[in-house]
Amino acid sequence: MYYKLSGFTQKLTGSACTTAYNPQVRPGSGVSVSDGGLRVGVPAESPTMTFATPTKVVSEAGAMVEYMGSNRVPDLQRLFQTPDGLPVHLKGGVPDRLLYRTTMALTIGGALYCLVALYIAAQPRKN
Repeated sequence: MYYKLSGFTQKLTGSACTTAYNPQVRPGSGVSVSDGGLRVGVPAESPTMTFATPTKVVSEAGAMVEYMGSNRVPDLQRLFQTPDGLPVHLKGGVPDRLLYRTTMALTIGGALYCLVALYIAAQPRKN
């Protein structure tokens, strides 16, 4: 389904394909309809690039820059796709188990802390 901005309600409404791609534009708004859609006036020259300098000099890089590391994706696919009954978030070994247990302990501790704070806040003050 296609949508367009309703000029009356200022909300998105369903519309046909041709209406969504060729909207009505108010005259004098600085926006023109051409080539099937809204187009804002584009400057004639492109802006200067902020990070235009290469990280390596062309003479250092040679014809093709090679990635110096090894491709670990097949090894990780083999590790995570083994049918050993472990959930994916625990297949990394001891660091994953430690991180999982720490997260669960903090979650349970935070929930208990919230319950204690609610209990304390619910008690009337003694004057």
